[in-house]
Amino acid sequence: MTIQWFPGHMAKAKREVQEKLKLVDFVIELVDARSPYSSQNPMLHQVLNQKQKMVLMMKKDLADQSRTDAWIHWYESQGIRAIAINAQNQKDIQKVIQTAKELGQEKVQKQINKGLRPRAARAMIIGIPNVGKSTLINRVAKKKIAKTGDKPGVTTAQQWIKVKKDFELLDTPGILWPKFEDQNVGYRLAALGTIKDNILPIPDVAAYFIRFAQEHYPEVLEERYDLTPDIEDMEEVFDRIGKKRGCLESGGRINYDKVAEVIIRDLRGGKLGQLTLETPEMIEDNE
Repeated sequence: MTIQWFPGHMAKAKREVQEKLKLVDFVIELVDARSPYSSQNPMLHQVLNQKQKMVLMMKKDLADQSRTDAWIHWYESQGIRAIAINAQNQKDIQKVIQTAKELGQEKVQKQINKGLRPRAARAMIIGIPNVGKSTLINRVAKKKIAKTGDKPGVTTAQQWIKVKKDFELLDTPGILWPKFEDQNVGYRLAALGTIKDNILPIPDVAAYFIRFAQEHYPEVLEERYDLTPDIEDMEEVFDRIGKKRGCLESGGRINYDKVAEVIIRDLRGGKLGQLTLETPEMIEDNE
């Protein structure tokens, strides 16, 4: 299955990123800490060429810490600075600012060596929709500049944001790539709410997550839904969760759409604890 998703404004955004790239010293790419690889945009990797980059793994408070550590090590092995952050934590925000200053220092030093008055380092901030880009910008700038929302596609235009005298950020709209060749990528992003809920059937997304959790986080399902990992029939799984969470229609029938919504809402809201949907080993094995 190939999932197609390429609205016109995203094609325009890609062109604008290509045009503005020469104005910045480095790139800050935001990914979801619960699915760092799948929430990267391979299309942008082609555009960025050799630009220096740092990766911010957002929503670390919702992710499995041990897997977050493994991903940071993986990025570092690729020569990429990576930081896991919670955008609501001021210490994490200061760490982002400090790292950005360090990355921009090389450009500043070159200007000083030429006898020029150094300007603030400039960075382009990129990421797929709903990864927390607008929230981060508002926290870094310490004022509400970017619109925020819990649905993909809130930011629709580029804008420059000054972060005191430390550096300047060029915001860009969230960009998804034309299609997901790997259906697992599509399901992971759908489960986390990065792509719109009408792209994939919610029951299919919920079933995908349940299968994953049965293998990797069985204790979570047992604690939240009294669900043991040995149940293979998905209808039985949905029946059990539906009865426990009151997803019933008249006559006592289970409303499977409602069950799926409960599962996905629990996942996105952190009600299932700290989970990560992929590891570097999974990606390497798949490739």
